[in-house]
Formats: sequence, C-alpha cells, structure tokens
Amino acid sequence: MRGLIRRILTWVGAVAVIYLLVVGCIFLAMTRKKDVPAKTILELDLEHEVIEYPPDDPTAKAAGSERLVLHDLTITLERAESDPKVVGLVARIGASKLGVATIQEIRDAIVRFRKKGKFALVFSETFGEFANGTGSYYLATGFDEVWMQPSGDVGIAGLYLESPFLRGVLDKVGVKPRLDHRKEYKNAMNMFTEKSMTPAQREAMTKIGDGIYSQMVRAISESRKLTVEEVRAAIDKGPLLGSEALTARFVDKLGYHDEFYAEAKKRAGQGAQLLYLHKYRERAEPLHKKGPRIALIYGVGGVARGKSSFDPLSGDVSMGSDTVAAGFRAAIADKDVKAILFRVSSPGGSYVASDVVWQEVGRARKAGKPVVVSMGNVAGSGGYFVAMAADKIVAEPGTITGSIGVLGGKMVPSELWEKIGLSFEAVQFGKNAGFFSMNRDYTPEEWARLQAWLDRVYEDFTSKVAQGRKLDKQRVLEIAKGRVWTGEDAKGIGLVDELGGLHTALTLCKQLGQIADAQDVELKTYPHDKGALKAILDKLTHKDPDSSDKEGSAVRMQMQSVDTAQKIIHTARQMGLYGTREVLEMPLLGDGL
Repeated sequence: MRGLIRRILTWVGAVAVIYLLVVGCIFLAMTRKKDVPAKTILELDLEHEVIEYPPDDPTAKAAGSERLVLHDLTITLERAESDPKVVGLVARIGASKLGVATIQEIRDAIVRFRKKGKFALVFSETFGEFANGTGSYYLATGFDEVWMQPSGDVGIAGLYLESPFLRGVLDKVGVKPRLDHRKEYKNAMNMFTEKSMTPAQREAMTKIGDGIYSQMVRAISESRKLTVEEVRAAIDKGPLLGSEALTARFVDKLGYHDEFYAEAKKRAGQGAQLLYLHKYRERAEPLHKKGPRIALIYGVGGVARGKSSFDPLSGDVSMGSDTVAAGFRAAIADKDVKAILFRVSSPGGSYVASDVVWQEVGRARKAGKPVVVSMGNVAGSGGYFVAMAADKIVAEPGTITGSIGVLGGKMVPSELWEKIGLSFEAVQFGKNAGFFSMNRDYTPEEWARLQAWLDRVYEDFTSKVAQGRKLDKQRVLEIAKGRVWTGEDAKGIGLVDELGGLHTALTLCKQLGQIADAQDVELKTYPHDKGALKAILDKLTHKDPDSSDKEGSAVRMQMQSVDTAQKIIHTARQMGLYGTREVLEMPLLGDGL
C-alpha cells in the first residue's frame, strides 16, 4: 500500500512539474516583449476621454482602463520624438470634451513631435456633430493636415460661457440662501443668491472668455496660415459646412477613413505599420524610468479632508489632504528625491484641507526638496492655495487660475418646511448653538461670527499668497477679491511663473534639482501607486499601514514589491459640478465659475 501511495505521489508530482513547465513556456512565449516595427505610424484616438491620472483605487482602475492618461500620452509622444522607428502620427478626433488647458498640453506635445521632422495627420468624421466643436477643432490645428469626412461639419461658432441662477427657484419653493463671500469677484455663490450676473461676475467672465477665445484664434491663425481677421470672420459664420470649411482653409482635405489612412501610409513609405500609442508605450524603451529621482504628486479634484476618493458613478475624484500630505512626507523622507513635481487640477474645496497641503509644500522646501507646481484645467481657490508656496508655478495659458477668496454660509428652507407642513423645535445650550442648523436663520451675533470667520480665512489666504509669491500685500489685495484669471493673465500679475504643461514643469524641476537638462530622470509617483492587484488585495485583507508615518511610505522594500506586482499585471495584460458639496460646510472655497 505504501508503495502504491508513493507511486501515485510520484506520478502526481511529475504531472505537476510537467504542467508548470508547459504553462511557464506558454507564459514566456506570450509575454515576450514585441518589437516596435521598423517603420511605425503611431495611432491615437482622441475621441476618448483624457484624464489627469488614474486614481489608486481598484474601482477607478477598472472603470478607467479605456481612458487615456494625459501624462502617459504626452510622455509617450516625447519618447517617440527621438525614436527613428517612428515616422509619423495619425489621430482621430471630433467630439471629445476636454478642458482648454488639457487641449493646450496635448497640442503642444503634438507640435513638439512635428518639430522633430515627423508628420502628424488628424481625421474627423465631424467636429461636434451639431454641437460645439470649437475645442476639438482647436486641438486638431496642432497637426500638419486636417481631414474631415465629406458629410461632416466644423461646429466652430466661438465661445459661449453660460451661468445658471437658482435664486428665482429658491424664492418660489421657500429656501433662503444665507451666504457671504470675500470678495465681490467670488461669484460661485451667485447662482444661489442672484437672478443674473453681478457687474463683477460679468467683468471677470468677459475677461476670462476673451482671453481663452483670443488664445484659440491666435493658435488657429498661426497653424492654418490665416490672418486673425480671416479666422474671426469664419468663426462668426460658423458652424461651417464641410465645403465651406475647405474653402475657408479650416480643413485640408475632405475624404473618408480609408482614404485618410492610405494617404498616411503613402507619406510614411513602403512597409509602414500602424501601432496604437498605448501599445508603443508598452514596447518602447520608456522615458523617465532611470536617473536622478523626481517625485510626482497629484492633487486632482475638489479639496477635502481625509483620503483622496473616487466616485464610480460620476467618475469624479477628490484631492484628499491626508493622501497628498502622505505623498509629500514620503518624498521628503526619500533621500533619492531631488525635486518634487506637484500636479494640481482642482476647483477648490475645504480651507482646512488646503492649508494641510500648503504646509507640506513648505516642509518640502525647508527639507531642501524644490517644489514645482504644474496646473491643469483649473487651479482655483483651494486649488491655488495648495500651490502658492511652491518654488515655481507653471500653468497653461488657458488654465483657470486664482480665485483668491472665500465663501460660506447655509441654505435656510424654513418657508419650504412651512408650506409642506413640516415643523422643527429644539432646546438650546449655548447662545450660538443653532449656528449650523439649516432650519433657522442666523441671529445677529451668529452672522457676526460668520463675518469674522470669512475675514480670518481671507486674511490668511492673501497673506500666504504675498509670502509665497513674494508680492506686496497691497498688490495681492488688488488682484485677489475672489477673482479668477487665465493662466496667461495670471503670469502677467505674478501668480504664475511660466506658461506650459508637465513638460515645462519637469524642465524646471531639473534646473532646481541641479540635474543636467539632457539627462533623463526617474519620475516616480508618491504616494506610490499600489496597482490594481495590490489595491484589491489590500481591500480584501483590510491591510492598513502601521501608523501615519507609514502612509505613502517610500521604504524601498515596499516599493520594490509593488513594482513587482505591477510588472506581473503589465505582463498579464500583454497576454491576453462643479462637485456637489454641502453648503453647510464652513468655510467653503469654491471654483469661482
């Protein structure tokens, strides 16, 4: 019997070994890194959403698997610039909804790619399809040639900034807005308190709109070799029918998808092969993976206390002060980090949470780690607060910047409750105990407390702007007042240092970190992205750090294990509303638009 058992175990073991060998051989064969074709045309679909970053959340990673990440897109194009195997780029565009700064950052990357002597062609079935296609067309003008399907149209008709106002509705239903702000340009609350634009709001929005519209017109004029007057005249006639767009030289050729690709292959030469940009990224030698280390920290979404979060229903993310602070602590503790690149795209949020991040930026600088902020579509209010202590601030010309101000208060629906027969009674201990109750108005003493609160926040905000930007306090008070600016205007008044995107910010990081401009760097995200597999396992096993010091830890052993997990996932892949927030929160930093 023992002999039989021994033979069975031997047989099972042999089968297991053979099975593992076969599976291993198949795995190695399937995961072997493919080469980039000798003559490659990169292919990019800009109909998809482009996001700032994939949140370190298993749900977000699953939901965002098909979405392009802005930084990956621009870095991959940068890598392709100097790759002799890459001869050109083709892209599809048409109805993607991208922020102005995102458009400018992608457009700049395409222009840099072309300057290396490589062609870039773009195809659109239609720009907008009976919707505003101004942004998509603006992005398309970064390419050598613009093709459009003969049945398509260029839905370019200018810029239209519209603001909703709910005061009339609130009056009808019996809800009283009890809000205040610092100062007159802080217009986020106007949708609740007004029935139309205030003079200050109209002035600010007119300035913003004129700035962005002028940027678009200038860029289209330069790229299409038209005068500014010709561009404005064509836009005033818009939307343009396909034949009209061709006559106005807004498009180069009318043709179908197959004709466009045939032209691209002809231009590339015999033997050229198409390759999706993300596939090229997987196969090519990556940029920014070796050399002196620069930390990349993301601050994206509304600013809130606690950890950064992701809403799987809306796709919105929040900038949690705990998460961002952990990233800074890890970068400060890592002796290999020479500089910190802080990417901010946020409409604002909690004042207290913003102050947490502001302090961490200052700590990093005191520790000898230069900080460069790169601003995305918006860095307003709390989004500017977290950035203002940096060594350098970089924004795109169209980045919504500033809104140095504060608003707060509550909505009082007492008349509504009376209409529907709902009543409340309370007992009170402390003279101002009802301060936060939405079921009654402020008393004169409570309203005075609110004013003191807003004054304190505004004083703190403006003082820290003066300190961080090295501006006279009186000058800050002149340009603050809750006003938003384009990145271009913000540079002119001292709120921003340079115009550009992550590419420009990374160059400044090298300078401040005393790294040669020609030398590549290792760009590492902090807190370290665990990757989908480890994030899911941590959720299932309730694995938490030992202490707050371990949050976002840069301990090498931990980072190496995470890197290994990510490589396994990478190999496996080769195989196969302004956000809603309670008005009761005090004080509230809004986006100002």
